[in-house]
Amino acid sequence: MISYQPTADLSASANITYKNMCSYYDHYAVDWERSKIEEQIHNLVNFDILFNGEVVGAIRLAFDNDGCYVRDLQVSHNYQNKGIGAEALNECERLALEFGVNRLRLRVFKISPAYHLYKRVGFAVDSDDDRFYCMSRKIG
Repeated sequence: MISYQPTADLSASANITYKNMCSYYDHYAVDWERSKIEEQIHNLVNFDILFNGEVVGAIRLAFDNDGCYVRDLQVSHNYQNKGIGAEALNECERLALEFGVNRLRLRVFKISPAYHLYKRVGFAVDSDDDRFYCMSRKIG
């Protein structure tokens, strides 16, 4: 069963991101440390993703006039490809609608398999650069 809770341990949450993203950071020669991630996520709306009561991922959101920016959606490696990410996107949509916005936005590394998930659930590429696709989806 998948559930969500406000993140209580930002350090542990940042560690999930760091572990998941290390290969991308290495590929693009990005100099990141877990402490930098924790610093970056401090002012975001942070939720843990739980699977049968165990924290297996993170959702991080930021809101502005253009909608809800999914700053981070992480699912621990051992729990990927089980539908948890797609369900977490549904939760992002629910939270965005609750906040009163009608668009989800995100940025994904071009080499990330998550790109295919986002395309499958209706996100469209708005722009791209050498590393990222910027994507969005109207909701509501």
